[in-house]
Amino acid sequence: MGTAAAGQAETGADRRTAVVVGASGFIGSAVVARLKRDGLRVIALVRDTDSAARRLFADGLRALDLGDARRCEDWLPFVAGADIVINCAGVLQSGQRDSTRIVHEEAPTALFEACERAKVRRLIHFSAMGADGTPLSDFSRSKGRAEATLSASRLDWVILRPSVVVGRSAYGGSALFRGLASLPFLPRLPDTGRISVVQLDDVAETVARLASPDAAAHVALDLVGPEQMTFEGIVARYRRWFGWPPARPIVLPPALMNLAYRLGDLAGWLGWRPPIRSNARLEAARGAAGDPAAWKEATGIVPRSLDAALQAEPASVQERWFARLFLLKPLVIGVFAFFWLLTGAVSIGPGYDIGVALMREGGAGALSGPSVIAGGLADLAIGAGILWRRTSKTALWAALAITLFYVVAGTALLPRLWEEPLGPMMKVWPILVLNLVALAILDER
Repeated sequence: MGTAAAGQAETGADRRTAVVVGASGFIGSAVVARLKRDGLRVIALVRDTDSAARRLFADGLRALDLGDARRCEDWLPFVAGADIVINCAGVLQSGQRDSTRIVHEEAPTALFEACERAKVRRLIHFSAMGADGTPLSDFSRSKGRAEATLSASRLDWVILRPSVVVGRSAYGGSALFRGLASLPFLPRLPDTGRISVVQLDDVAETVARLASPDAAAHVALDLVGPEQMTFEGIVARYRRWFGWPPARPIVLPPALMNLAYRLGDLAGWLGWRPPIRSNARLEAARGAAGDPAAWKEATGIVPRSLDAALQAEPASVQERWFARLFLLKPLVIGVFAFFWLLTGAVSIGPGYDIGVALMREGGAGALSGPSVIAGGLADLAIGAGILWRRTSKTALWAALAITLFYVVAGTALLPRLWEEPLGPMMKVWPILVLNLVALAILDER
């Protein structure tokens, strides 16, 4: 099919159009690349076209926020003329930026209706393992309701339920495996079920084969790898892949895990998307293991094992850097935000008189008090801005600018600060470097 489709693409004759929803995501971006190889005309629907334009090589990019696509009419301009629609959109848990009810249920329901009205022939929908059984969280409940709606439609539908998806790129759970593999100990989570991790390339290949007009329809397939592994077993294999010696297994205290899940939930409501949250805890208890037989029969794909995939691509130094930085990232962001919040609170609180005295010594006069208060409020605003995901990048750049301003102003007003034994001016430079590190690792995918 690939050669024929590519030939059609070159001549411009009878080129099929695929619309990919959630095209900038972990799975969606791989699906776009795979469909392009077969010569399809791919239209990518993304939330942020500016960011996606630099990473996706689709034939067209169109901006769509699923929060604004809960009616059939909202979708019609996007699916009109499409031969196939692939819905890759999904979120782990509701938060400041996401809603499982909207992303998994309301928006897809409107999409299904729009595809029927626009006479789209095929629709491939990504769901989740366990969505057709007993739901354990809002994640699987919302996925299950969308499955039921799609199954009752008149579309030539295909439902795909992948296990934890891993690949050369990493996001969410797959990134967490790598991050945990960098620890000097092997975390053991006793309340997690077995997992049959599936390769991202196999998932994208599945979509490519099922995108054919004569492929199977009205089927729901569990996309699972050939092995059922424990959580710590997967982490241990990644550690071996990185070339690091085996780590000593330890059981993480329940109190520590409860704190981690609560902090993850808090981060979610601040706009971040950590893989450790309450829904992840509930779904992990069920596990994500199964039998790939039906998948093999429907597509002819033989899923690769984790070992085979890792051995095919030896870990690079970039992979080891990512693994070590993954768990450090929330610490860097959290510590840096706390630093700015604390300095602001000290400036307008217990350190106010000291700050005013320094300003007067530098000749600020009547402006000393207002300057200290203004600086303290600016520090508080920067700290809060760093914590809030939507403003974190702007706040980090503001932190960089105001830090440099403090260095210049401090040098001009009180050059003796460079001679202080505690080195207040010298300690600015590690802060600037941490600022740059935070900016460098800010991207989520």
